[in-house]
Amino acid sequence: MFKVGDNVVYPMQGTGVIESIEERDFLGEKQQYYIIKMFTQDMQIMIPASKIKQSNLRLISDPATLDNILSDLPTKEPHTTKSTPPKQRYKIYMDKIKSGSLEESAEVIWDLVCLNKEKALNATEKKMLTNARKFLTGEMALIREISEDEANEVLDLAIG
Repeated sequence: MFKVGDNVVYPMQGTGVIESIEERDFLGEKQQYYIIKMFTQDMQIMIPASKIKQSNLRLISDPATLDNILSDLPTKEPHTTKSTPPKQRYKIYMDKIKSGSLEESAEVIWDLVCLNKEKALNATEKKMLTNARKFLTGEMALIREISEDEANEVLDLAIG
């Protein structure tokens, strides 16, 4: 499914590269593992090949997909409003981020930016916005081959 050298997105962790695919012995059973070096933290992740699908690991998106998502954001209606209970908003946003979808992560950012215009975000929402931005700009930096600071500027322009 993936090969060594592929740039990938691992939901809730960020972007990384497949460093190797190794067979390891675990509980007396040999399994194949994807070894991923994460870019955002000094961390290495091992995912069993049998669990790759449910991990939502994916290749980074292509530039056209990123451009479409960024250009569509300002035209979208937010999925939540200040009348949506905070616990419900949190669950909606976490489900989107955990999906690993670039588009759904961008929607979380857009919803929170729009919500912040209506009322101040609570501490949990502020942290979620910061993390969602970090995941999106990390992928954007890889896609466009720019720094994360430049990716943040691009995102700021896109969301107004």
